[in-house]
Amino acid sequence: MTSNAPNLEAKLYQLGPMRRLDRWLNAMPHPSLVAEITPNRVALARWGKTRGTLESYAVEPVPFGAIVPSPVEVNIAQPDAVRGALRRVFSRVTGHGTDLTLLIPDPVVRVFILPFETFPRRADEARPLLRWRLKKSVPFDVEETVVSWMRQHGRDGSLNAHAVVVLGSTLATLPLLEERGATLLVRISGRTLTTVIVQGGNLAVYRSGEMPSDVGALEPQIILDEIFPAIAYYQDTWEVMVDRVRLSGFGPREEIFRQALSDELNIPVGPLAASDQALWLPSTARDLMSEDLDSVVGWMMNGGS
Repeated sequence: MTSNAPNLEAKLYQLGPMRRLDRWLNAMPHPSLVAEITPNRVALARWGKTRGTLESYAVEPVPFGAIVPSPVEVNIAQPDAVRGALRRVFSRVTGHGTDLTLLIPDPVVRVFILPFETFPRRADEARPLLRWRLKKSVPFDVEETVVSWMRQHGRDGSLNAHAVVVLGSTLATLPLLEERGATLLVRISGRTLTTVIVQGGNLAVYRSGEMPSDVGALEPQIILDEIFPAIAYYQDTWEVMVDRVRLSGFGPREEIFRQALSDELNIPVGPLAASDQALWLPSTARDLMSEDLDSVVGWMMNGGS
């Protein structure tokens, strides 16, 4: 993102053998303080030392158009409004003024699953190789792209906080998915629909695109048309079927979309909050999921506290 936020425009994953999601996520620092920025709000939460214990959290809306997720344009169109919302959540969450994890909208992050016969161990050798592979795949100058999850420097003096991890919101959500079999996550935030398939803890498919409207005006068929290519690609590549679907971000219309996907795909479809991993969560964490703060909870599940 731009305007005082670290600029992270691409995330890359090595395939062959594909690295497990938990290994990749556990390689990162894990601050207990986590902030999420979405097109319509900012949120801040602090997790306690005991896993699953929520110490405090706050959510503040931002004006329409204040945040416009994009990999190539200025993301924060109204800096004063966003900064004001951030100040308010920081004032309500205790113990800040330290390192944090920043979760940003999916369109700001480009995710690629790249096959390699061999992959350099040294970062100074791997980075040029990745940039070369990406040259024709990204809509911006690859030489100006921040690659992978390297530590980002930059501090907003008014907040006294430093983002040591910057991650797409849906990627942070993945620890909530089942590791058994293949799980399709269909997640909408604002107008952004992100489709992910995780197979036994491995990231198999990742797609993110803009919908013609937010979820309140979407027809189920539009969602089906978006997820079919991901399912087809997965089944052709992995030669197995998807076992279940998890939904996130659909709010009061969730049952409409659940029924439509269940009828069309003929597999179990349910909310992300009903996943195996989510069922053990304490009530405070489940309350956050009911407010569509699943990425904040997912980050905690990966050892963020």
